[in-house]
Amino acid sequence: MTISLKRGLLAGAATALLSATLATGALAQDKVQIRLSAVSSETDQRAVALSEKFGPAVSDFASYEPHYNATLFAQGAELEAIATGDLEMSITSAQELATFFPEFSIFTAGYVLQDAQHQVDVFNDALFDDFKQKAEDELGVILLAPMYLGRRQVNLRQCPDELKVTTPADLAGVNLRMPGTDAWQFLGRALGANPTPMSFTEVYTALSSGAVDGQDNPLPTVVDAKFYEVTCQVALTSHLVDWNFIAFSKAVFESLTEEQQQAVRDAAWAAADFGRENQLQKEEELVSFLEENGLTIYEPDVAAFRKHVQEEYLSSDFASSWPEGLLEKINALGH
Repeated sequence: MTISLKRGLLAGAATALLSATLATGALAQDKVQIRLSAVSSETDQRAVALSEKFGPAVSDFASYEPHYNATLFAQGAELEAIATGDLEMSITSAQELATFFPEFSIFTAGYVLQDAQHQVDVFNDALFDDFKQKAEDELGVILLAPMYLGRRQVNLRQCPDELKVTTPADLAGVNLRMPGTDAWQFLGRALGANPTPMSFTEVYTALSSGAVDGQDNPLPTVVDAKFYEVTCQVALTSHLVDWNFIAFSKAVFESLTEEQQQAVRDAAWAAADFGRENQLQKEEELVSFLEENGLTIYEPDVAAFRKHVQEEYLSSDFASSWPEGLLEKINALGH
C-alpha cells in the first residue's frame, strides 16, 4: 500500500473510531478497554514498565490488557489497527512512523539523538509538536511519551592493539555486520565501515569464523546474544540512540474525562521514566560484565563520528524530507 493510499484510508477511518462503543461505555461509566499490542516479550523493559506503572495507574477507569510477541497484531500493523478502531494502544517506532510520514526519518538517522535525556528534551520541545499533530490528525494516534531502547555500539573481533577505533577513518575496510535495509547499510557506510548485510541469527557464527569483523547493537544485545564470547572490544560510538513511542488511540483518549486524560498521560510518562531508568542501569552494569569477560570497553572521538555521519546524511537523499533547519534545532538541545 502506498503512503498516499494509507493516508487516505487512515485519515477517513480515524474520524469514526469506536464511536458507538465508546459513547455507550462512557455513558454507562464502564471501564474503558485498553489493549496493548506489542512485538516484545513480557520480560522486555518496555513491557515491564507499562505493566508495573501504566496499568495500575489507570485501573480505576480502564482495563489494561497487554498482548505480547505480536500475538494480537503483526509488527508494523499496529498503527493501522489504531487508526481503524481495532486497537487502543501500541509501542511504535520512528521507523514505523516514517513509513507514513517520511519526515520522521530524521529521528532514525545516526547521531541525531545523543542520549536518553536528549530524547526526552526533543519530544517535549516545540520542534516535535508538528510531528505529534500529524500523527493525531492523519492517523488518529496520540504519541504520549518516548521510551528509551538503548545506544548502539561498535563491537569488534579485533583487539585494540590491532585496531583501535578513534575516528570514522579507523573503520575503513572493517566488515561490519548491519541489518540489510538500505537505511541500515547507509548508516554503516556513514560510520566509515564496509557494511555487510546479514540476518541476526547468523551473526555469532560469522563473528566466530571471521566472516565479519564486527557488529553493532546495544550492550544488552551483546550480552543476550553472547557476542562477547567471540569479540574483543566495544567502541562506545553510541551512533544510534534508539527510541519508541507509547501510541494511544485519539478516539479513546477523547472519550475520557479531562481527569482521566491527565491520568493516562501521567501513567505513560511514569512507565517511560521507569523503563528508561532500568535500561540505563542495565547498560551501565553490563560494561563491568563485559570487562570481566575480557572485553576492552572505551569511548572513541564521538564528536568526530557525529560530525562525519551527519555530513553524510545531509548530502544524501534521506535528508530531502527533513524540514529545513530542524537538524540544527535538534542538535541545539543536545548535551
